[in-house]
Amino acid sequence: MRVFVVAGEPSGDALGGALMAGLKTLAPDVEFAGIGGPQMQAHGLTSRFDMSELSVMGIAEVLPKYFHLKRRIAETAQAVIDTKPDVLITIDSPDFSLRVAKLVKAGSDVRTVHYVAPTVWAWRPGRAKKMAAMIDHVLALFPFEPPYMIAEGMACDFVGHPAATVPQASGTQVADFRSKYGLEGAEPLILVLPGSRRGEIARMGPVFGETLGKLAANRPGMRMILPAAEAVAGLVQEQVKDWPVQPVVLDPRGMELQAGLAEKRAAFRAADVALATSGTVALELAAAGTPMVSAFDLHWLSRAIISRMVTTDTGSLINHVTDSRVVPEVIGKDFTVPNVVAAMEALLADPSGQLAAMNETMDKLGRGGEAPGLRAARAVLARMG
Repeated sequence: MRVFVVAGEPSGDALGGALMAGLKTLAPDVEFAGIGGPQMQAHGLTSRFDMSELSVMGIAEVLPKYFHLKRRIAETAQAVIDTKPDVLITIDSPDFSLRVAKLVKAGSDVRTVHYVAPTVWAWRPGRAKKMAAMIDHVLALFPFEPPYMIAEGMACDFVGHPAATVPQASGTQVADFRSKYGLEGAEPLILVLPGSRRGEIARMGPVFGETLGKLAANRPGMRMILPAAEAVAGLVQEQVKDWPVQPVVLDPRGMELQAGLAEKRAAFRAADVALATSGTVALELAAAGTPMVSAFDLHWLSRAIISRMVTTDTGSLINHVTDSRVVPEVIGKDFTVPNVVAAMEALLADPSGQLAAMNETMDKLGRGGEAPGLRAARAVLARMG
């Protein structure tokens, strides 16, 4: 069995790695080709080019790289057609993935699977209908998503979210982590997550840094830990040099993959609260039981265009899954230092209000069940009949 698999950012690489592991378990003769990061490469993928080339988000951010991305789309689609795999699996990154799938469908009869349903429940609901022209089967992370996809003629299976089943750091591992970095007396210990894309870090970093400086002014025991994604670790190291207070940066470069992931999980579990860029990292925080303030902003042009397409009043996945609004959000034009400081002060004063929603989210996303990567692999194979 030959599988061509494409991921464009760290979260997709994690999904892809787990899916590949599941496919190897259920179909040991499987062969992989495509594009991915370290977690997919650990399962035997030789990436056609560096996945970080695709980690861009927002209209204004994509425009300068438009022609390069267009070439990569055409190149990738042709590689799929030439390879003639049994299935093409694209993972998230829809601006790239779905354009590849469209060209593949136009030039072949390769079956197409897209892993991560588009957030049509949040913005641009018409995307599902357009997607149906090039995608045969969707693997959904959330239980409320399949009806949106099925209504447009695609097969769709809810396979659970990996954040709900990832092992969490033990008390001993947390204590060892705090000791290793001299954080035993930290009060509070704040987890800082400015994003995994270069554009996000450039936008979010300065406001995060100034916010943390103001919080630390009245908290002599406050410490910060910042787990950096491998592809942007150098950029993070450079940016935090200008912050008024210095976080401990976890740099995974040069570390064995599983050791780096274990250290990241220990950091999430060790922290008292988090200041996080909006996205799937909220689910990792929920799994670790770490309350958060969610923050996000785009380039002003992207913000102006996208704000007209949004159909929801919250971008927090925890708020969506639980139909609550317990996770505070500071987004768009409201993303300013005073607003983020106020939200963090309120969270530090009473961090317990998010815990019930976090537990409910994890239960709904598959905690205690079969690993999502294995479920996803089983769904792919079952639909190929």
